[in-house]
Order: sequence, then C-alpha cells, then structure tokens
Amino acid sequence: MTSREGVALVVSGPSGVGKTTLVDRLMAEFPGFARSVSCTTRPPRGQEVDGRDYHFMDVAEFERRREQGGFAEWAEVHGNLYGTPLEPVNALLRQGRDMIFVIDVQGAAQLKLSLPGAVFAFLLPPDLDALERRLRGRGQDDEEAMAKRMENAIAELREARWYDALVVNDVLDEAYDRLRAVYLAATLAPARNAGLVEAMLGDPFEAARRG
Repeated sequence: MTSREGVALVVSGPSGVGKTTLVDRLMAEFPGFARSVSCTTRPPRGQEVDGRDYHFMDVAEFERRREQGGFAEWAEVHGNLYGTPLEPVNALLRQGRDMIFVIDVQGAAQLKLSLPGAVFAFLLPPDLDALERRLRGRGQDDEEAMAKRMENAIAELREARWYDALVVNDVLDEAYDRLRAVYLAATLAPARNAGLVEAMLGDPFEAARRG
C-alpha cells in the first residue's frame, strides 16, 4: 500500500471560542501530528532554544526569506516578525505527516494560497452572547478591551464563509466529535491517497482480464 499525503489542518475562530481546548484534545488522541517550528525576529526568552522553540533570526534575514516566498504565512506582532517556513512544512506533508495550524483569519488566508491542499475549519460560538460571557469569565479585560475583542470576533466571523467546515462549540464533546470528523475525512480523501487503488489493482491489463 502506498502511504498517503499528510493533512494540513488549519483551525481558526475568535478569541474565547475554545480553539486551544479542542486542538489539544485532537493532538492527544492523534499524537502523530508534526510540529512546525516558526521563525521570528524577536530575541529568545528564558530557556528557549534556537531550532526547537523558534528559528531566531534578524530582520534582514527574515525579509530576505519572505521576499523569496519562503514562508507559508507571516505576520508582524508587537513589532516582531513571525513566519511559518514553507519548505519544512511541505517536506513533512510529503512524508505523510499531519500538521495543525491554529491561526487567525489573516494567516489562514495566506495558507490558503501557500498550502492549496490544506483543510480549513472555523470554530463558532453558539451565539455572540455566549462568546462574550466566556471572555468575561476569564477576568482579563476591561470594558475597552472587551469591546475590541468582540469587534474583532465579529470581523473574523464574517470570514468564516470561505472555510471548508464550520464547527459550533456549544457542547464540548459534540464540538470535538465534529472537529475530529473533519480531520478524519481529510485523511480519507482520494486526492490525498493518490495511487492507493492503483497499488491494489497492480497491472491494469491483468485487472481487466479478471473482469
């Protein structure tokens, strides 16, 4: 049997929708997921190790790689540049390794172009009131910050229409079952299992003779 191509599963959703909880659960059940090591221009923190936590580089090197199309996606956050190196991702996918990207809609839009075979899942709250309650329950934001978070959430929800799957996170177990189904369906897609039938049939002329 031929091995299948790896799945790049891209998960987005507004802050507070439960992305980390659901993705951590998926990775715990399927521990074979590969991890992409991002590049960044910020200095290492604490015990971070170059090549394990991040690939640390200066701005000139980052911009050179970006201009050469070396990133699957990139963004500027708090004055520092972050990017997902494209070739290591493609190499892992060719080896049949699956990968998860938890990323905002802007980063997902870049991945849509750089990883055309990726599968995109958007996590939705049951409604906006529930999302606001979850955010307030964290106790981390004042009213101004809360208003900004909700404004950003609405903007992200408007982009959900182009994703491949929409998963409402109301009951956690049900939401997990749906996200799990999105992933498993992706692993079974014929385009991701090229050569599987041919390997089974062998010589097409012999198969035709068998009828």
